[in-house]
Amino acid sequence: MTAIPSNAMIPPPAPQHAGDLDKLRAAAVALEASFLAEMLTSAGLGETKGSFSGGTGEAQFASFLRREQAEQMAQSGGIGLAEQIFESLKGRVHG
Repeated sequence: MTAIPSNAMIPPPAPQHAGDLDKLRAAAVALEASFLAEMLTSAGLGETKGSFSGGTGEAQFASFLRREQAEQMAQSGGIGLAEQIFESLKGRVHG
C-alpha cells in the first residue's frame, strides 16, 4: 500500500446529482458578482462629489447598491466569468 503525501492535492468528490451542479453554478455566479462589485468600486460607481452629497451615510450604503448591481449583472450573464469558472470546476469535479 502506497502512502499519500500529506501535501498531495485530493480532488473534491464528484457531484451526486444535478442539484450539486446547480450549487456549483450558484457559487460561480456569486464569485463573479464579488469580482464585479470590486470592479465597480474601483471604477468609482456610486461616489458623489460636491456639497449635495449624502455624506457619511451615503458612503456607507453605496456598497449595498454596488453589490446588488453586481449581483444583477452576474445573474444576467455578466462578463462570462461565472461560466468560465463553472466549466473549469465542473471539469475538475467530473474529470
